[in-house]
Amino acid sequence: MDLFSDIPKKPSKALSVTLLLKRIKRLVEVDLGKLWIEGEVSNLKKQASGHWYFSLKDDHSQIQCVIFHARNREGSDFLEDGAKVKTFAETTVYEARGQLQVIVEKVENAGLGDLQARFEALKKKLQLEGLFDSSRKQKLPFFPKVIGIVTSPTGAAIQDIFSVLERRAPWIQTILYPVRVQGKGSENEIAKAIRDLNRTDSFEHPACDLLIVGRGGGSLEDLWAFNEEAVARAMAASHIPIISAVGHEIDFTIADFVADLRAPTPSAAAELAVPDIQELLAHFQNLKHRLDRNLKQLLREPIQNLDLLHQDLLRGMKSTLEEKQKRLQEQMMRLRYLHPEQVLERRADKLDSLNKYLETSVNQKLKNLSARLSHYETLLRSLGPESILKRGYSITTRADGTIINGCQSLINGEIIHTKMIDGELISKVFS
Repeated sequence: MDLFSDIPKKPSKALSVTLLLKRIKRLVEVDLGKLWIEGEVSNLKKQASGHWYFSLKDDHSQIQCVIFHARNREGSDFLEDGAKVKTFAETTVYEARGQLQVIVEKVENAGLGDLQARFEALKKKLQLEGLFDSSRKQKLPFFPKVIGIVTSPTGAAIQDIFSVLERRAPWIQTILYPVRVQGKGSENEIAKAIRDLNRTDSFEHPACDLLIVGRGGGSLEDLWAFNEEAVARAMAASHIPIISAVGHEIDFTIADFVADLRAPTPSAAAELAVPDIQELLAHFQNLKHRLDRNLKQLLREPIQNLDLLHQDLLRGMKSTLEEKQKRLQEQMMRLRYLHPEQVLERRADKLDSLNKYLETSVNQKLKNLSARLSHYETLLRSLGPESILKRGYSITTRADGTIINGCQSLINGEIIHTKMIDGELISKVFS
């Protein structure tokens, strides 16, 4: 059998790619028209234009879908990753990419998809165990010094986290524990990282004050590692507070419910983890102004009282000083009076006076004594032996000077002395 027997011998005119796609598009639209399609929503992307893009899949295949002006379409609120839906849509070809796609006009809920069902089952189980309770959630430190980060080392999430931390709190020390954040076995890496960062004795790193666990956005399948029980258990057992930062703001995972705090994005997690240094400086500056103002208001009356006390003190000191000066002058005068030089001077003056008085007294005494002596001398002369001798008498004494009063007392042979006015006569007694 010739496999190429239907190939024309002579080349006919070839179709352009555009023309081919137009024919395919027309055939698909005419043959299929609008119909209901059932499948599981995956990789939902909501554009700012209001158009939403996603995939519908089953166990074997998937097809790209778009819903224009989604907010205005009936049932669009059923669209979320993992949701099982029925869509009323038109099958067509997106010519620019040569891609078969479905333009959705209406959506109905067809029940939960497999991943969504697993998500709801685990959520219910852990909730009943109390892993979501606010009472078990730890308070985040206001000034963490060391932050552990569990995420992919190559994703945009880690760069966003580092950028925010550097801007808001440059003093923070970060420890990146690199892990895979999607794919088979990634949940075990994430759980192990959380456990290791909680064991500083076996994992050599500074003790962390806070952990950030997460990744950037993606489909439900991309984020599924953070919906695994292993990650939830590791986060619940952590003695270090954890911020979950998984996906975008609209994405919720089991990790978000177990974590001590859920951040809508990795950047937001970094914002929540640390205070802003500029805000702190502004806050401290404001506190300083308020404190200065309050202190001024508080100290107004005490300052006035202090001024009054100061004036009273000055007056009291002045009065006391004047009194002390007066007493000092008195003491100085007394000191001068009692000074040895002054005392010696006064005593020298007194001694001079006493000397003069003594000299005067002695002279007067001498004069008086001299006068009395002259008187006694005159009296002696008039009454004494010499005056008797002058009158012709004599005085006879023994050898020892004893006056002889009569002859009977004389002894024979005794030598006697006879004193006369002009001399002395020595005689010997003969009887």
